[in-house]
Amino acid sequence: MAGLDYILYEEPTGYGIFKVKLQQDDIGARQKDVENAEQDLAKFSKMVELVSFAPFKGAAQALENMDDITEGLVSDYLKSVIELNIPKGSKKSKISVGISDRNLGPSITATFPYIDCYWNEVVQDFIRAIRYHGVKMFKGLQDGDLEKAELGLAHAYSRAKVKFSVQKNDNHIIQAIATLDQLDKDVNTFAMRVKEWYGWHFPELAKLVPDNKKFCKVMLFVKDKASLTPESLHDLAALVDEDASVAQKIIDAARISMGQDVSESDMKNMSAFAEKTLHMIEYRESLSKYLTDKMHVVAPNLSELIGEVVGARLISHSGSLTNLSKQAASTVQILGAEKALFRALKTKGNTPKYGLIYQSSFIGRAAPKNKGRISRYLANKCSIASRIDNFADQPTNAFGKVLKEQVEQRLEFYETGKAPMKNADAVKEAMELGGADAVKPTAEEVEEEIGKSVSVEKDDEEKKEEKKEKKEKKDKKDKKHKHKDKKHKHKSKKRKPEDDEEHKSKKSKH
Repeated sequence: MAGLDYILYEEPTGYGIFKVKLQQDDIGARQKDVENAEQDLAKFSKMVELVSFAPFKGAAQALENMDDITEGLVSDYLKSVIELNIPKGSKKSKISVGISDRNLGPSITATFPYIDCYWNEVVQDFIRAIRYHGVKMFKGLQDGDLEKAELGLAHAYSRAKVKFSVQKNDNHIIQAIATLDQLDKDVNTFAMRVKEWYGWHFPELAKLVPDNKKFCKVMLFVKDKASLTPESLHDLAALVDEDASVAQKIIDAARISMGQDVSESDMKNMSAFAEKTLHMIEYRESLSKYLTDKMHVVAPNLSELIGEVVGARLISHSGSLTNLSKQAASTVQILGAEKALFRALKTKGNTPKYGLIYQSSFIGRAAPKNKGRISRYLANKCSIASRIDNFADQPTNAFGKVLKEQVEQRLEFYETGKAPMKNADAVKEAMELGGADAVKPTAEEVEEEIGKSVSVEKDDEEKKEEKKEKKEKKDKKDKKHKHKDKKHKHKSKKRKPEDDEEHKSKKSKH
C-alpha cells in the first residue's frame, strides 16, 4: 500500500471521517507503532485526526444505513458525508480511504472513481484503536452512550432480519422435516425394542402383526397372553383393521406360544414403554400431516410437482425457499450429493446424476438409461416451481400441476416417442387453471411482452427469408460449378489414334 489518507468509521450513532497524520511512506513501516498506540490515546491522537462526525437522526436511519452497509451499498447519507468531508482527487492522484467492511469498497469506488478503498491489517489496527478510544475521540458523547446505541441497533437489526410472514414461513418446514427424520429413526429403534422385549413372553406376535403401530396396540390389549379368549376376537379384530382371520391366528398362537411367563412388574414396564412408543408413532403421523399442510401453503407448486417430503428436504438442504429459488437447475439436480460430486472431481470419475430428487417417484419409474435425463429435466422444473412459489403474489398450485404433467409426458416420450407438451402451451394452461392470479402483470409489462413477441415473429420471418436467399444463391453456384466440370471433362477426353496420325502428317509437311 502506497499510503492512507482517510479512514471511514461506521458507528452505531453515525459516520466518522478521520485523517491520517502519518507520512504516506511511513504507514506500512510503522505498523508496530500503530499497534502499540492502540491503548494510548496521547500517542494515537498524533497519528489520526477527526475531520467530521455525522450523527444519525434516529434509530430508523441508523438501521437503514446498517442494512445498506451489510449489503455493500452506499446510502444517500453516506454519499453526502463522503462528498462533504473528503476532497476530490483525480485519476492520477487518487485518495486512499480505509474501511472496515470489504463489501463496501467496490460500491464506494464505483460511486467515487477518485477513491481507492483498503481494508488490510493496518486499516484494521486503526479502526480497532478508534473503537477503543471512541468515547473520548467523538465530542459530545458520554460514557455508556455508545454501548446503549450498539445494543439498540443490534436489537433492531436482529428484529428486522427475523421478520417473517406468519402464513408463509419456511423455517417451520426446515425444523419439521428435521424432526420427522429423527422421529423415523427413534420410532424404528423403539418399536424394535418393544418387539424384542415382549417377544420373551409372546414371540409369535411379531410375525403375525409386522406393523409397528398395530403391534403396540395389540400388545397393550393382550398384555398377558393367557388372558386371550374366543370372546376377545371382536375387540382384537378392531385393532388389526377388522381382519378376523389375523385375530383368530393371534388367539390360536397364544394358546401354543413358546414364550415364558412374566411378572406383573415386568409387564407394567413393557406396557409403559409400548405406550410411549405408540404416542411417538401417533405424533409422527400428526407432524407429517402438519408438514404436508405447511408445504401446500409455503411451496404449493413444488409440493405438487415432487411431493411434500422431497420438497421439504430440498428447502431444508438449501437453507430456505429463497436460497433454493436462486440456485441453478444443475445445482438442484445434485443437491444432497455433494460428497459424491467432490469425490468424483478429485478422482476424475463420473459425477453424480442426482441427489435428493432421486427419492421422487419419477426417477424410479424411468428406465436405467433415462434416469439421468429425467433427473435433469425434473431439476429444471423444480427450479421453476420454487421460483414461482417464492416470488408469486398469491400461492397457487396451478403451475405445479402443469409442470408435473410435463414430467409425466416426458417419461412417456422416453418410452414411446410421443411428443410432449411445449413450454408455451404449458404456461397458457397454467394461467387458465388459475396461475394468472398469482402473477399479475402490469399494462406496461403486457405491452412489452407483446412488442417482444411481435419483434420475435418479425425476426423469425426475416431469418427465414435470409435462409431462402442463401439457399438459392448456393444452388445457383452449385449448378455453375457442375456445368464447368462437365465442360472440363468433355475437353480432357483422349483423342482418337486417327486424329493423332493426321496431326503428325501435318507437322511433317510443314
